Amino acid sequence: MPISDAKIGQSLAEMAEFARGIAQEAGEKGLEWFRKPVAIDLKEDQSPVTEADRAVEALLRKRLGAAFPDHAILGEEFGREGGADAPTWVVDPIDGTRSFITGWPIWGTLLALTSGGQAQLGVLHMPALGESWVASHGGGCRFFSATGGVTKAQTSGCQRLSEARFYTTSPDYFDAAEQVAYQAIRDASLVQRFGGDCYSYGLLASGHIDLVVESRLQPYDFMTLAPIIEEAGGVITDWQGRPLTLASGEQVIAAATHELHREALALLQG
Repeated sequence: MPISDAKIGQSLAEMAEFARGIAQEAGEKGLEWFRKPVAIDLKEDQSPVTEADRAVEALLRKRLGAAFPDHAILGEEFGREGGADAPTWVVDPIDGTRSFITGWPIWGTLLALTSGGQAQLGVLHMPALGESWVASHGGGCRFFSATGGVTKAQTSGCQRLSEARFYTTSPDYFDAAEQVAYQAIRDASLVQRFGGDCYSYGLLASGHIDLVVESRLQPYDFMTLAPIIEEAGGVITDWQGRPLTLASGEQVIAAATHELHREALALLQG
C-alpha cells in the first residue's frame, strides 16, 4: 500500500532523492574506516560488526529522525524505534561487513522506506565504487554511475535458466536442506559466480546478471532491494513466491523476468 503524498508532505521521488543524499553521506563516513584498522566484534550469530557499522547507522538515524520525526526506524545494529504502525525506514549501514573488513570494495549502504510492511522506495549505495541504484514505487529505478551519469536501470530480459548468469553470496549460507535446491539452480544455470551481497542485486537491476538466490537474510538486507528489482522490471520474492515484507523469512530469489523466476522457483520448491 503506497504512502499517500498528502500524508508525508513529499512525493516518494523526493524522499528517495533525500535518502540517496544521506546514503552518500553515510558512505563517506564508512570510508573513513575502510582499509584501515577497525575494531571488530562478533554478534551472537558469529557475524562480524565493527565500530564503522555502528557509527554509520547512528548517522543515518540522526538524519532520518530529524527529517521525519513521525517515522519509525529499523536498523541492523540498533533495532527498532518508533511506532509499529508508522512508516518505517529500514537501514543496513554496511551490507557486506566481511567484505569491508577484508578490504574488498563490494559493500553497500541500504535504505528503504516501508508502509504496511512493504517497501515504497529503496536506495543501494556502494561507497567504495561510487555507484548507486535508487527506486520508488511507480517511479522506476535509476542507476547513478561513479562518473556522475544517470541512466534507467532495466533487467536483462533473460527468460531461461539455461541462459542465466547466477549469483549467490556464498554456498555456505545454505543449510543442508537448502543445499539440494541451491545445487539444482547452480547446475542448471549458464554462469555461476559468488560474492557480492547487495551489489549482486544492483547488477541484476542493470541487466548484467539474471538471477540471485540467497538465504539467511533479514529485512534490513532485502527490503531496499525489492523496489530496486521490481522497478527495473524484475521479480523478487521469498522461496514460496510471496512478496517480500518486513515479516518475510530468510530466503530470497530475484530474477530478471517472470519466466526465469518461475523456472528457478520450481527448482527451489523441489
